[in-house]
Amino acid sequence: MSSLLSPHQMYDLALPNRVVMAPMTRCRAKVSGIPNPLMTEYYEQRATAGLIITEATNVSAMSAAFELAPGIYTSEQAEGWHTIVNRVHAAGGRIYMQLWHGGRVSSLTLLDGQAPLSPSGVNDDLEHLQVWAQLQNGHYTKIHATPSRAMTVNEIHEAVACFKLGAKRARAAGFDGVEIHAANGYLPHQFLSPVINTRGDDYGGSVENRARFLQEILAQVSDVMPMNNVGVRISPFALYNNVRDPDPTTTYRFVARMLQDFGVAYIHAADTNGWLGKPDLTQIIEIVRSGFEGTLMVNGGISTEQGETLITNGIVDLVAFARAYIANPDLVDRIAHREPQSSARPFGWYGGDAAGYTDYPTYAAEKSTPGGLEADQF
Repeated sequence: MSSLLSPHQMYDLALPNRVVMAPMTRCRAKVSGIPNPLMTEYYEQRATAGLIITEATNVSAMSAAFELAPGIYTSEQAEGWHTIVNRVHAAGGRIYMQLWHGGRVSSLTLLDGQAPLSPSGVNDDLEHLQVWAQLQNGHYTKIHATPSRAMTVNEIHEAVACFKLGAKRARAAGFDGVEIHAANGYLPHQFLSPVINTRGDDYGGSVENRARFLQEILAQVSDVMPMNNVGVRISPFALYNNVRDPDPTTTYRFVARMLQDFGVAYIHAADTNGWLGKPDLTQIIEIVRSGFEGTLMVNGGISTEQGETLITNGIVDLVAFARAYIANPDLVDRIAHREPQSSARPFGWYGGDAAGYTDYPTYAAEKSTPGGLEADQF
């Protein structure tokens, strides 16, 4: 049996396997950010994962890096998620919500004419920021980021409160936990960077001050959800969204110790550069393990074979798969039976309808379709 299929106890949540469905932005919600039946079908199809982490979910109307991403800042959005959670649980699954604030990674065209918020209003690199939207013809495409402005202290407090309210609504909707998105150049990651965060107050300067925003989010979330139901995603070396930390080792050794002290459910370490052929996974694991003893989840261009080795050797506890889960709703079964995996078609990742979203067949369905096993395989 694959080591990926061995169980793992994560505090009070028993995972039947170590195969995690990674958070993936798919942009099937409407402008209102309310989850819909198509999204329900998508998550239900993948309920055999040891744990599902939802796509990044906006905690505020001022968070919008991708148009048509869902939210958790209104009661209507929470109700839509409640339906999804019920269906995943009924199918035997477990599901965390990823809480997200894009910060400077946005455009005034997605924020009702308002400037995106950021720690310090650093805007020298707008062409590197990944902001996406859907055209009138239905195609999804990258658009230009617009200049951000520095947040006031009150706005920082308001953003922290949005994460708390998001966690509260997620718990009421029945989620097994939440994941704080502190990776990929989004707002908590921006505060951690001494290049993007040049503040001279209590939220900037030293690594302790730069980590204060994330620390306050966790402290506030702990009022509405136990820390052993809260994960944190980090990406120390990510080039994505150009966060630019000249000394990520120092920054993230501090963060790892802080998360150990909080007693979070897990650290989700994303090797974002792995998709670019420049993996940093070994160094990331070393940094995290310098201060964190809990459940370690990794992600970023990792094959199932690599994941098995990491688990077998006791290097990590969980492996999160993204693209493999786009094309293989039955990924766990395919691993169990050593069946070939389908590859994700590049069209349909973002926006649109069922095409490229819920229309990928299981291996059993492929076998029953004439010629079905010849297409879309590695």
